[in-house]
Order: sequence, then structure tokens, then C-alpha cells
Amino acid sequence: MIKVLVVDDSALVRQLLTHMLSQAPDIEVVGTAEDPYEARDKIKLLNPDVLTLDVEMPKMDGIAFLRNLMKLRPMPVVMISTLTEKGAAITLEALSLGAVDYIAKPKNDLSNKLTEYQDELLEKIRLAARCRIRATPLVAKPAVEEGLKLKNRLIAIGASTGGTEAIAQVVSQLPENFPPIVIAQHIPAAFSASFARRLDSKSAMTVQEACGNEMLKQGNVYVAPGDKHLVVVRRGAHLYTMLQDTEPVNRHKPSVEVLFNSIANCAAKTTIGVMLTGMGKDGAEGMLNMMNQGAYTIAQDEASSVVWGMPGAVVDIGAAKEQQSLNKMASRLLQLLKVD
Repeated sequence: MIKVLVVDDSALVRQLLTHMLSQAPDIEVVGTAEDPYEARDKIKLLNPDVLTLDVEMPKMDGIAFLRNLMKLRPMPVVMISTLTEKGAAITLEALSLGAVDYIAKPKNDLSNKLTEYQDELLEKIRLAARCRIRATPLVAKPAVEEGLKLKNRLIAIGASTGGTEAIAQVVSQLPENFPPIVIAQHIPAAFSASFARRLDSKSAMTVQEACGNEMLKQGNVYVAPGDKHLVVVRRGAHLYTMLQDTEPVNRHKPSVEVLFNSIANCAAKTTIGVMLTGMGKDGAEGMLNMMNQGAYTIAQDEASSVVWGMPGAVVDIGAAKEQQSLNKMASRLLQLLKVD
């Protein structure tokens, strides 16, 4: 059984979450708490496997509580977030502190989507219970790296659960003269712009949410919007971004599969593909397609992944030329760019 402690100052939210979680045969809600001080006592008493945590609570906000929790008793935490710009910024901060995932705050008007919400909640709790909890400090690299062979090079990154911080760790260690990077991270539409801004603040490169029709330029990072597929297209000698408002692929939009397949069609031979931590298999076939067309492909190794779903799927089908630890990924990319 997965033991869950629900922490939220709203009695209605506590009731809704408890009811939904209690329907699962493998999950037990061992308790609830309305503020961090009560939560602290119940963690000691009940020893839960997973915590759901609200952000705005009396006596101590969720971020302050999470920061203390990860220092004293690291454990899987799923943030209960509002899908707003303010909620996005706070949730991304929570992920940087060690929270493994997030889900929208439930509403009492969910009657027509209750089953869908419950399925997502149960999936995230089960996933959180299996996650590896770690907090890795970001280490900035020098602004410029000498000796890089940059002509027509492109880096493509895919990620899901645990990916916002994994991407930040990699990108923050890359110099401003690095080749363009395109990123498909599974993320809600309300979060992707905040994610790009947060990544930009940690990086020597310029990070932006892709708008479509941008020519890919050295020193720039393009993040897929949370409600569009990002693809790369060739026009003459140059590569451009393009956004597609089509159906989700592998249940995701943006989809890593869509991004990687587009690169396989136009720029595989000069691309390095990277699959970071994430749940599921999205992007595995696309990475295999890229590799078969001449791309160099890397999967994050299991030991450093929060969830070894997506990189594991890449390895399982033979689509990774190598596996690499997250803390060595940036230096490995720099090394590959110094080799003919």
C-alpha cells in the first residue's frame, strides 16, 4: 500500500482528495493536515510514502515547508497547484526544491471530468512513490567555450516528470556560444512561459518559449509551448521552428515524438538528441528514427533519473548510442561538439 498524507488548508480539497485516493486498492490516505505544523507532526507519527502539498496555507507557506522538509526528511511530494501564472512560478520553485510532480487544485465543479482528474491524481501518486528524491545544485559554466565545432549543429531535448529541473541542470552549464537547443517538455500551457523565463534566468544562453517561424540561432534555446507541438523545418540552408495545433501524440502536447521525428526528416546528421527523465515512452520511436538518419543519441541513465520511463524506453529499443549521468550530460555535449 502507498501511504499518503494530504496537506491543504481547505477542508473541501482535503475531502475531495481523500475520497478520490481512497478508491484505489493500492493507496491508503493515512491522514490529513490543514497546515505545515500539523503536517510535520503527522509525518513523524504516520510515516507516509507520499505527501500532497498545497502552496498557500496558514502559519507557513508550502514552499517554506517544502524547503525544510527536503533538508530534514526528503520524501516524494506532489504539489497541488493552481494553473495560473502565479501558480506556475511557485510550482516551478517547488520542483527546484525537490517536489517530484504537480497537479491542478481540484474544483467542486469537476463533475463531468471527475474520473479523468482522479485517474491523473492516482497516476501521479503511484509514480511519486517510485521516484528517486534528490536535489542537485546548479553549477554555472564559463560564458564562452573555445574549440566547439558549431556549423549547423542542433541539440534536441525531450523530458517529462522531473524534466524541468533536469533541463535546468544541463542548460545552466552550457556556454552562450552553444548551438541552438529545441526542447519538448511535458508541461501545461499555463506553465511553459514561466518555465522558459526561469530557465533563461539560470542560463548563459537566451531561453524563450517558441512562437513559431524563428530561425534557429546559436546561443538560443526554444521551449515548446504547453499546448502546441514544436517541430523543426528546413528552409534553404536554415532551420526554423514551427508550431502545430494538432491532436496530442502519446497523450502529450507538446510531444517529444513529434519534435524528434521532425528533426529526423530535416537535420538528423547534425543533431544530438537527448532524452531526459520522464514517465512513459513518448519520443522513443522518434529518437530511433533520428538515430537511423544519422543523429547521435543519448539517454539519461537510470541512476540519475527521477523516473526512468522515457530514457528507459529509448534504451530498450536500442535508440541510444550511450547512456549518461545527468551531472555529466552538459560536459558530454561539449565534448561531442569538439569532435569531428
